[in-house]
Amino acid sequence: MTTRRADTAGAEPSPTSRALARLYDLDLVEDPGDVDLYLALATRTGGPILELAAGTGRIAVPLTIAGHDVTAVDLDPAMLERAYARARVPVPAVRAVGALELIEGDLLDLDLPTAGTYRLAVIALNSLFLLATRDAQRQAFRTMFRHLAPGGLAAVDVWLPEPDDLARFDGRMIFEYERREPETGDTVTKVAAARFDPTTAVVDLTTIYEEGPPGGTTIRWIRHDALRLVSADELRSMAEDAGLIVDQVGGDYDLDPIGPGSERAIVIARRPEADAPHDGLGTLGRHGIE
Repeated sequence: MTTRRADTAGAEPSPTSRALARLYDLDLVEDPGDVDLYLALATRTGGPILELAAGTGRIAVPLTIAGHDVTAVDLDPAMLERAYARARVPVPAVRAVGALELIEGDLLDLDLPTAGTYRLAVIALNSLFLLATRDAQRQAFRTMFRHLAPGGLAAVDVWLPEPDDLARFDGRMIFEYERREPETGDTVTKVAAARFDPTTAVVDLTTIYEEGPPGGTTIRWIRHDALRLVSADELRSMAEDAGLIVDQVGGDYDLDPIGPGSERAIVIARRPEADAPHDGLGTLGRHGIE
């Protein structure tokens, strides 16, 4: 595939940011199961595709390998380093792969020269939460609208916590996992403490990783995040306020209808055609069109 990193004026990533980007991939070593959904949406829409908060390329690279031209944007240069390395791994020449452009930038004020041309725009796997205010989250939808071509699709995926989940977010330290890090061979232990503020819907999250050889000296890496949770209704409202037409809000990666007990809210919305009525794409389900 053709892979290009846009020139940026950003500073060289620090050792801590590089470690946290690597550990982000360890967090997701158990596949969340969402890549097939985006591959299906990309097959339906065609390219080019825009992924915002693209991280280490977990979604952008498979989309490119599948033959789509992808622009992946992230604020963290250490994440983009890993995306670039992921994209450079040779793939079997079984199909014509697409082109991948990696851009370091803030999605809130993004204004690409290719705005208005994208057939699919994606904010995947809770990345919307990292925008810790309602205004910032609303701006993310406006960015998607502005960059989509008429008729283009937007897809945003967030977790819907149960009341019991939020009750645990009281500052207590919770063990999450112990795993072997495949790049270093070291053992990584992850614990996290979260505190939920119901007045703002913000979770103040502190994550601690301890990494080292068995019985040896460990290194501690600490990450702090403020995550603003979003309900399914609010997700729909944000899309509509940005000018998008919501076709569906799914409750899982098969896009089954959302309902009581759904663990996720996945909004599928589109930018209206310039002169077309609201009668377009039908209902997406089971990675297809019904």
